[in-house]
Amino acid sequence: MNVRFTGPLAVRLVIIDLDGTLIDTAPDLTASANAMLEELGMPACDRATAATYIGNGISRFIKRVLTGDMDDEPDAALYERAYPIMLGHYRQRLSRESRPYPGVREALGQLSLAGFDLACLTNKPDAFTQPLLKDLGLADYFKLIVSGDTLPRRKPDPLPVRHACEFFAITPAQGVLIGDSASDAEAARAAGMPVICVTYGYNRGIDVRQLGAVAVIDNLAELPRHIHLLKS
Repeated sequence: MNVRFTGPLAVRLVIIDLDGTLIDTAPDLTASANAMLEELGMPACDRATAATYIGNGISRFIKRVLTGDMDDEPDAALYERAYPIMLGHYRQRLSRESRPYPGVREALGQLSLAGFDLACLTNKPDAFTQPLLKDLGLADYFKLIVSGDTLPRRKPDPLPVRHACEFFAITPAQGVLIGDSASDAEAARAAGMPVICVTYGYNRGIDVRQLGAVAVIDNLAELPRHIHLLKS
């Protein structure tokens, strides 16, 4: 169901997804996947296809690259061989071509100055999340970074959203999650938090206007117009 924007949200916490919302990580993930596939003697994957595989953690990304399918399981021995190869290549080129999307730095700066608490919520492993944010000069904006292996469950499970609410001592209604995919929308909805979707990123062809977002934006720089600070 499409939820129309009815006015600025009063929130204290802004939670922002990483891959596809803050940073375009597809170039380095694709290059790393193709280096892995080359070592395995398998055909390369094009960037557009690889981008549709992003969003549910590195393990699922590798499985999708190996099978060419969103849900299939590869041969167990092949996956066990592929996993460390992929991680090795990605570690070497984590931020070589990945860049923040237009408007990201502007939005983070404005939100910080306005007094919002900022959190980054991603399914990417922490070993990659922290260095990537630091490499691109974004880490210091966030008081909390929740990675894919920080907690027992990750998006679309609501646990990471609830964890962030507990960390900042707020209710879900006092925060908003910004994301690019159904996984983000499902996690927010299950936690009772409103979600704002961006039209770019890795949404696998899904129209984000149908994900129940309170607003849909084309650039993160538009975000400050849609929220205002809830005074404690």
